Parts: sequence; C-alpha cells; structure tokens
Amino acid sequence: MDYRHIANTVADNLLNYSKDESGWKMCKKTNEVAVFWRPSSEFSGNLYKGEGIINGSPEKVWTCLKPVPDGLRVKWDNNVKKFELIQSIDDEVSVCRTVTPSAAMGIISPRDFVDVVLVKRYEDGTITSNATNVGHPGCPPQPGYVRGFNHPCGCFCVPIPGEPSKTQLFSFFQTDLGGYLPRSVVDSFFPSSMTDFYNNLTKAVKSFKEN
Repeated sequence: MDYRHIANTVADNLLNYSKDESGWKMCKKTNEVAVFWRPSSEFSGNLYKGEGIINGSPEKVWTCLKPVPDGLRVKWDNNVKKFELIQSIDDEVSVCRTVTPSAAMGIISPRDFVDVVLVKRYEDGTITSNATNVGHPGCPPQPGYVRGFNHPCGCFCVPIPGEPSKTQLFSFFQTDLGGYLPRSVVDSFFPSSMTDFYNNLTKAVKSFKEN
C-alpha cells in the first residue's frame, strides 16, 4: 500500500476543505470555538469543522497536538486514551493506532482507529496533521474495540500576522464510528466532543506555556 500517496491526497483534501466556504452550517459555538458541519463527500455522515483562536504560538499549540506516542495529546484529550505507532514510513508519514474510551454515558463503546498520518508544514508557518483510515497487516481488529474509520481529518495551526503568541486552529473531523449507533447519538456527539477538544487544548497550551 502506498501510504505516502494516500497521505498526500488527504493533505490536498484538507487544504481544499479549509479554503471552501460553501455549505457550512453552524451547530455549536463557545468562547473557544465555532463548530460547523456539512454532509461529507466521503461517507454517509457529516464533515465537521472547528474554528478557534488559541493563546499560544503555533509551535506551542502543535507540541500539545502532535500525534506521537507518549506525547501530550493523551494527557489532555479526553477522546484519546492511547496512541501507538504501527509503522514509520518516513520523517513525515506514519501509520498509527488511536484508542478512544467509551463516550456518551457508555452508549459509545471503546473504539480504535488505524490511520496514515502526515505532518506537513507550509511556507507561511502553518503546521498541519492530515490523517485517514488505512488497513495494516500489523494491526487487525482487536477484541474489546469496535474498529472505527476516520475519513480525511486533521488540524491546521495557522499563524496570525502580528500576533505571534496566538494561533488560529482549524480542525476537521469526519468519522464513521462503526457499530450500530443511532444517528441522533452520533450527530450530538461530535459537536460536543469538538468543543471539549478546544476547551481542553486551550488549558493544555496555557499550562505548557507556564512550565
């Protein structure tokens, strides 16, 4: 499987999502983030977009966000219980397994996801993570977890001109949780999950800044 090619395609898709303003509808707004949705072109669910400003430089925000084993992400992100490296393809591309805990008062049981992940930096200083589901012989479905599927998803840490200690963070999620979940549960879970994501990230960057 050409993981590098798949990852590059995902990065192109996410860049297009970030530039395409059409069809988005706001579904939730807090002090930290505005969450939008539109029907996904990848599967039968929705594509969600979060937009917010984080107090911290793009590098600091990225340090809290970056998808690496033993990274900070598992400490602050309630939806990431474990993060494992399955295979390192090159300096920018890897295949990873993410384990998520039960959610929605136990209605959503623990999941795991196997994704190819590309870390990409742009000339303007933007740092991005780009991921989508892949198969890997080293990580078949495992007992105790429902295998979910991430369609092109990721985060953009974008510098704000004249504001070096702030970051504009765009996040994109479109996830097939697998199993037999009522559509209403899924549709209410993601907007709430994304507001928690921004709230917890804001706290993590603040505490990291003080260290």
